[in-house]
Amino acid sequence: MTTKINDVDINYTIFGNPEGINIVLLHGWGQNIEMMIPIGEYLKKDYRIVIIDLPGHGKSSIPTYPWTVNDYALAIKELLEKEKIKNPVLIGHSFGGKISLLYASKYDVQKLIVFGSPFKKEVKKLSLKVKILKFLKKVPIINKLEGFAKRHIGSEDYRKASDMMRKILVNTVNLDITEDVKKIKCPTLIIWGSLDTEVSLERAYELEKLINDAAVIVYEGCTHYAYLERLNQTIKIIRNFLSN
Repeated sequence: MTTKINDVDINYTIFGNPEGINIVLLHGWGQNIEMMIPIGEYLKKDYRIVIIDLPGHGKSSIPTYPWTVNDYALAIKELLEKEKIKNPVLIGHSFGGKISLLYASKYDVQKLIVFGSPFKKEVKKLSLKVKILKFLKKVPIINKLEGFAKRHIGSEDYRKASDMMRKILVNTVNLDITEDVKKIKCPTLIIWGSLDTEVSLERAYELEKLINDAAVIVYEGCTHYAYLERLNQTIKIIRNFLSN
């Protein structure tokens, strides 16, 4: 389904148990809804799942001006209000995790889970395209998305959009939300791969110290996509965290 917020058409899907707690899943940069479907599928029996194509990604349109992380958080809040969703559980990976952190610092969130989520500037060396294609080759569960990524990244639409999305990427990467993170009150779980080269493991422990009620779980031998590399473990941890 699609809704228009701030002149952007946002694509999203809702499925699962209509009586269950609302879980909102936010993917990383250059990705789409499909990256969070594996989690949603495992949790749909007991929870109501909301997965969003972040603006400029998947089937959502590109913002008409260079959005900030705050613009993304506000758009998600408005979307959830339209769906009459209050006090959700937020689960975010990387860029989606940064949005989740900022959202949780401003609005009501029942619980928060982030995977490899930056909150201040990281040094980046690889191009966006190279990074996306490299991780797709490394994670078996999402190998099927490699063809999609190549088509999408090489498409005329992407080339036309890249200038605006690059500006948004610069806004995102340069934004330090350290002071905002300190305001998070909800129980927070921080999951990281020990071999994450996108956002260093050191950041996980920094986050834990900044948030009043937080814990870190490290997946030894896993990368920036640890949550998918050990999907079964991730699901067990999420279920345990939400049931307590």
